[in-house]
Amino acid sequence: MTQTTAQADSPDTRGTSTTPEYAAPDAVPRDASSISLRRLRKSFGADAVALDGVDLDIRPGEFFTLLGPSGCGKTTLLRLLAGLELADDGHVEIGGRDVTEVPPHKRSVNTVFQSYALFTHLSVRDNIAFGLRMRGVGGSERQRRVSEIADFIKLGGLIDRRVDQLSGGQRQRIALARALVCEPDVLLLDEPLSALDAGLRSQLQVELQRIQKRLGMTFVFVTHDQQEAMVMSDRIAVLNDGRIQQIGTPREIYEKPVNRFVASFMGHENLFDIESREGDCIDTAALGRLKVETPPHGELVMIRPEALELGSEVSSEFNRFEGEVREFFYRGSHIEYRLEVNGMRMKALSSNQGQRLFRIGDRVPMCVWPEDLVTLAR
Repeated sequence: MTQTTAQADSPDTRGTSTTPEYAAPDAVPRDASSISLRRLRKSFGADAVALDGVDLDIRPGEFFTLLGPSGCGKTTLLRLLAGLELADDGHVEIGGRDVTEVPPHKRSVNTVFQSYALFTHLSVRDNIAFGLRMRGVGGSERQRRVSEIADFIKLGGLIDRRVDQLSGGQRQRIALARALVCEPDVLLLDEPLSALDAGLRSQLQVELQRIQKRLGMTFVFVTHDQQEAMVMSDRIAVLNDGRIQQIGTPREIYEKPVNRFVASFMGHENLFDIESREGDCIDTAALGRLKVETPPHGELVMIRPEALELGSEVSSEFNRFEGEVREFFYRGSHIEYRLEVNGMRMKALSSNQGQRLFRIGDRVPMCVWPEDLVTLAR
């Protein structure tokens, strides 16, 4: 079977969605499930450590994202939650129950895979009903639940079409409906939007988040796409080399990374060594002395590209310097500049709304406010 299914303890009602409401008859409300991982280790051979002592708590009803580059361990972690892999050490709890050695079909968990794994020769209705049929759910009850979830996912008008006649976005909805119709406590999503074009992907990111909020279900989402993680998530765990580097809200991860890896992975290029510090000031080779809002605690200082003010009207009385424009790129809503400051390259983003356009070779005054400087570990 291509999709992880699990025994549901009882029918379930989640959230207060707009019409149509998706809930089983005579539903017994229950809270969404929490997830707790302790000292989780998994290796594939002596030299391939996929997870190295992971501790993680996911709150009930949370949209939680595992973010990181290829090979960081995020998909392995998802497969351990699904029961598709067994941990070498550690424990997995779902809803307060230790499921470390519980087989996949006995976990109240469903998975939506990157490939969707649909039966292309069958109709939308039969694809959604597959898991219910495997569980022995009767015909009338099965059809009722399939019709309700199809309407909820906006597939009602396509329910008797064959899957091979539908678009990528419609197939993604079918895979989601098939996972939700069995009413799991936790839904796992392994990069389910990665095969879609940019416009459809952006649209479905918002729809998927709305569905999760309506149902109140715990979602665990895997992606390597930073923008996707920030749009959809309540919280994010950034992984690298089998270890969690940082857990936080999208804003915390982007604006306050804890180390060089997280900063670089989130796209921050303006990272400078701190050579010395005194009170609320730090010294750097490229930018000279900088005033920070809080006492520095790391070895690096980071400046977000959108935090740089450009032009002769810069407003901060602190942290002023000058750079030469080496390149610029039109990005629609903003202009991306690549500047050289005392032999170091910097990236700056400037709004495309009524701002002066600088040209290659221009000498540009710049500043950054003390509260926009972030110090972090090397």
